[in-house]
Amino acid sequence: MYSERFGREVKITRHAMQRMRTRCITDLELALLIEEGQTRNKDEYRLWVAHRFEERLDNMLCAPVVLEEKFLIVKTVMHHFSWEG
Repeated sequence: MYSERFGREVKITRHAMQRMRTRCITDLELALLIEEGQTRNKDEYRLWVAHRFEERLDNMLCAPVVLEEKFLIVKTVMHHFSWEG
């Protein structure tokens, strides 16, 4: 998968793939999340990307990601996510 938004190849960790299967998150949903989601930076290289899918009943999906020189690394994928504490 390639992210036009971030200009990098997307790498998905084994943990993130397991969470996607467990939470029934498709590759297409992950791609839309990455390309269209809201972002919040943790620091220069780490951020959260979150997106609400109207057809899903589990609130927003969120992917904590790491920006490396050539790759966007998806660390995990969460559901029932909220920006509020």
